[in-house]
Amino acid sequence: MRKKEVKSKHPRVTYADLYQLAGVVAVEVTGGPTIKFVPGRKDSNVSPNEGRLPDAKQGPSHLREVFYRMGLSDKDIVALSGGHTLGKAHPERSGFDEKPWTNDPLKFDNSYFLELLKGDTDGLLQLPTDKALVEDPKFRYYVELYAKDEEAFFNDYAESHKKLSELGFTPPSFLKSNTPAALLAHSAIGVAVAATVVIISYFYEATIRK
Repeated sequence: MRKKEVKSKHPRVTYADLYQLAGVVAVEVTGGPTIKFVPGRKDSNVSPNEGRLPDAKQGPSHLREVFYRMGLSDKDIVALSGGHTLGKAHPERSGFDEKPWTNDPLKFDNSYFLELLKGDTDGLLQLPTDKALVEDPKFRYYVELYAKDEEAFFNDYAESHKKLSELGFTPPSFLKSNTPAALLAHSAIGVAVAATVVIISYFYEATIRK
């Protein structure tokens, strides 16, 4: 089921919420932490200016410049980078070789940090911004922590993911309490649909890889 099909069947669910929810569910169904999701984002026809995402060819100072202006910390930067435990690079979008960061790119765990500490590994991807995390002492502290303590990584990732996903977003007044009843009333259909889409996609790709 494509996003447009989901949208047509559930027009009250915004694309903004659908994309965020799909990311939350993808992390959870691949073995990662549960991330609290608050709906209510509005769609926009205005595209943001280029340059808001990090340039993967640069180093620590660039990462801080990009993320600090969002109010995020060194811990957030490293924790969010751990999301590379899933997926692989797409040359047509990134310009880098089509390689995964870990040996099991369909499993959310702390292996991204274990691979970083090993250094360059044949068949796996490490971008300059990845290597920056072990070259900078303050970043490396969190890399080493998450490599040995997956629970700490999961806790910090869930917190940082939620923080990033809610930048510039003010929840509707009736959702500010974050109560389960309020969330369910607003997004039960969206949760069910997005979860189904992500789960089917996940198992489809897993089958292709066998």
